[in-house]
Amino acid sequence: MHQVHSIALEHISKFISGNYTTGIILGTGLGGLVNKINISHTLDYDSIPGFPVSTVEFHHGKLIFGKLSGKNIIAMQGRFHLYEGYSPYDITFPIHIFKALGVKDLIISNACGALNPAFRKTELMLINSHINFHFDSPLKNFNFKYNYNSHYMYDSDLLNLAESVAEENEIFIHKGVYATVQGPNLETRAEYRMLRKLGADVVGMSTIPELLISSKLGIRTLGISIITDEGFPDTLKVAYLKDIVEAAQVAEKNLVKLTENLIKKL
Repeated sequence: MHQVHSIALEHISKFISGNYTTGIILGTGLGGLVNKINISHTLDYDSIPGFPVSTVEFHHGKLIFGKLSGKNIIAMQGRFHLYEGYSPYDITFPIHIFKALGVKDLIISNACGALNPAFRKTELMLINSHINFHFDSPLKNFNFKYNYNSHYMYDSDLLNLAESVAEENEIFIHKGVYATVQGPNLETRAEYRMLRKLGADVVGMSTIPELLISSKLGIRTLGISIITDEGFPDTLKVAYLKDIVEAAQVAEKNLVKLTENLIKKL
């Protein structure tokens, strides 16, 4: 662990104790899960040495410790993006802390736009592969070894379990490919067409840096996308932030139910 991670961990350890087996990263408009957590402690990002601070207005910037579905969990309420000026190293800083605190399973949520014409706003999608248009990676200069735990990305057991939990709880869910772009601007019609032709089902601006580093650290990771707008070139409408957040809030109840019941079975 890098010295800067150790300093942050030492600070956090003054307030919490024990192992936390599950980590959750909450994306745009997805903060409702916090209401289900039996919170033992909350730390503002800006109170933790070296920890990045979210600059997006609707990302709260809190590290939450507590219990959900009987399991010790850490939740990030608010995340970081390349378009905020952060590097992939900054974005993935919290994942190193998660690993040191005992996290074995990580659930990452995000908001995204649909590219697949069979997908609709407010639906959920499990990520089973990705296309990285960040053209960068947090694995650079990582003392990389060739025993990379790539099977932790899109772990088939986790995907199958999430599908099963969705079916049991009558939650309609897709599986598909997530393309990540730098942002913060939304895509043009030509870019939507290109991404779809390349095999992407949805497009967003986050998630892949965290997923790459968690896999490297041996943390099983599940990505869940909420579809908040539709990037269909021939019927494209302006995607206003208010509408994106409202769509996320509509879908949130299904994401909360899925996450609660999934954690019970981890």
